[in-house]
Amino acid sequence: MFYGAVVWDPWLIVAQIVCLQCLYYTSLGVFLSIFVGTRASRMSLVYFFDFATITASTVTGWCVIASILLASVAGAGYMLYIVERAKKCLDFSATLYIIHLFICITYGGWPSSITWWVVNGTGLAVMALLGEYLCIRRELREIPITRYRANV
Repeated sequence: MFYGAVVWDPWLIVAQIVCLQCLYYTSLGVFLSIFVGTRASRMSLVYFFDFATITASTVTGWCVIASILLASVAGAGYMLYIVERAKKCLDFSATLYIIHLFICITYGGWPSSITWWVVNGTGLAVMALLGEYLCIRRELREIPITRYRANV
């Protein structure tokens, strides 16, 4: 993709948001099944969307917290390939977490736990900053230029 010409393509932006959201929830599901699945007798959407499961007072709550933070790290890696621009990482991260907030409100009500806000705020910061770092590293790579010299 050539970045010099700025073209506003809303379908591309929506597709990137949907793709990033799906990959985030897929990786969150994998991490939850690894960490929480070994502790809980039955996995459900409660661990994804209910603020009451994010607690620092139980081992299962810490497993949910670890899963959310690891999914944020994975989301930063996804942004490297989906978003590809460092200046867009904060926008896409914030959009992901705002959509997550709306889904959580629909599922279990307004998150009244301070732990939920701290964990998701930290996840947002990790995803945005690590995504920007990874994208900047890619953008600042040297462009390989090969020279062909005729042997005279």
